[in-house]
Amino acid sequence: MNRDINILLVEDDVNLGFVIQDNLKKEGYNVHLCLDGIEGLKKFNSVGFHLCIFDVMMPKKDGFTLATDIRKQNDEIPILFLTAKSEIEDKIEGLKVGGDDYMTKPFNSEEFLLRVKGLLKRSVPDLNKKEPVDFKIGSILFKSKEFILVYNNGEVKKLTKKEAKILALLVSHIGRVLPRDIVLNAVWGQDDYFVGRSLDVFITKLRKYLKPDQNVSINNIHGVGFKLEVLDNK
Repeated sequence: MNRDINILLVEDDVNLGFVIQDNLKKEGYNVHLCLDGIEGLKKFNSVGFHLCIFDVMMPKKDGFTLATDIRKQNDEIPILFLTAKSEIEDKIEGLKVGGDDYMTKPFNSEEFLLRVKGLLKRSVPDLNKKEPVDFKIGSILFKSKEFILVYNNGEVKKLTKKEAKILALLVSHIGRVLPRDIVLNAVWGQDDYFVGRSLDVFITKLRKYLKPDQNVSINNIHGVGFKLEVLDNK
């Protein structure tokens, strides 16, 4: 059963990361190791995970910031923090940003694996659920894993990887506002001005691709984000 469990491990200490990864793999888990928070956030949005394990002190994006970004999208996946600090303030901060458990380095590998198993009890019951990969957006079929849109007349539009990621995020929030910073962090790993301009270009392209169905729209919510809406044409 463990072979179906995906764990995201983000640890900037390469040697420690490989040791933890090997220990988890010996238990039968699929482990995706990333070396910084930006890489970790991108990986989180490309694979379906059941547990996140984050080092706290990392370059580019620290573990607490990474957890905060992930909690904006998913408030259920368990998060375990690893840190060299033992101060109570850091543990409290970890819990405040959505962490579920906290281990101070160095730690006992047996205790670590028991903590992992305990946290997975929250998400493993959903293992047998198949994540949908095909979505109907009005009359348009979005095949997210193949990066294509299929129109009513049989025409097919191939999307780039970023276009497909952005559209998948919009679909997951259909009828609700999708904040800009979630998209920027999920797709680019950062939310500065320049990638923000790039996002606007991609949104314009997606609007064009969805234009064949006049009941589908991507609306700009000024200062907040975007909303994918499909009018009921019945």
